[in-house]
Amino acid sequence: MPHALSRRQLVHATLLAGVGLSACSTATRLPAGASAALAPTGRLRASINLGNPILARRAEGIAQAAGVSVDLAHTLAEQLGVPMDMLVVDSARLSVEAVTSGRADIGFFAIDPQRANTIGFTAPYVLIEGAYLVRQGSPLTDNAEVDRTGHTIMVGRGSAYDLYLSRELKQAKLAHAPTSPAVVDQFLVQNADVAAGVKQQLQADAARVGGLRLLPGRFMVIEQAMGAPASRGAAALDALKVYVEWAKRSGLVADALARHRIDGAIVAPAA
Repeated sequence: MPHALSRRQLVHATLLAGVGLSACSTATRLPAGASAALAPTGRLRASINLGNPILARRAEGIAQAAGVSVDLAHTLAEQLGVPMDMLVVDSARLSVEAVTSGRADIGFFAIDPQRANTIGFTAPYVLIEGAYLVRQGSPLTDNAEVDRTGHTIMVGRGSAYDLYLSRELKQAKLAHAPTSPAVVDQFLVQNADVAAGVKQQLQADAARVGGLRLLPGRFMVIEQAMGAPASRGAAALDALKVYVEWAKRSGLVADALARHRIDGAIVAPAA
């Protein structure tokens, strides 16, 4: 996947017959003018980030991506009555740039105060855990031991973990991988002390590489929300908020998590 938006692939995606989004049988009533506010070009352009395995993964065929965020974007486009285009990127940073610039109408993000300067967020629809990973021989046994002088923590550049730890760390320092899926490999190559990221991604990498272990528990809870350019104003964000609350209440989010076999993530409570 390219690392620059100038080389991105804009995919004109169609919802395949038989996807079976059972929770979509009864659509929510979006506010008047929602289509014009959220999809002013007449097409809903959704930024899909492959950097978070909870939300999306690479897929074969015309869609090129599948997952919870893809299902949510498809269903929103259906309810708006417009076609959907997927802008598939490989990092949260590129997804933020796409939505902030207006090249995408919606995206799927961890809520963060820095991002809120340019993106309007809904309430979260999914809660996931951020975890730390170390080598088997590391003396670290607890999350509270990580923020110490001399420790280096590897994170994906521009990820929710990068933004959060940049604010919270007092003594440890950060090192950056280009994307979240590259964190563990860069952690090993650069001989960092700790890798930080989505717990499920770290678990998969630990099984793939061997000789690694997760520290118990979590160091943060990530609130995953939908977002639209802040420049679109209240009408777009209000419509998106209504949609997300319906998606949780109707069972769409829970069904998508189950269908894509996502463990360790839960549907966020109603706003």
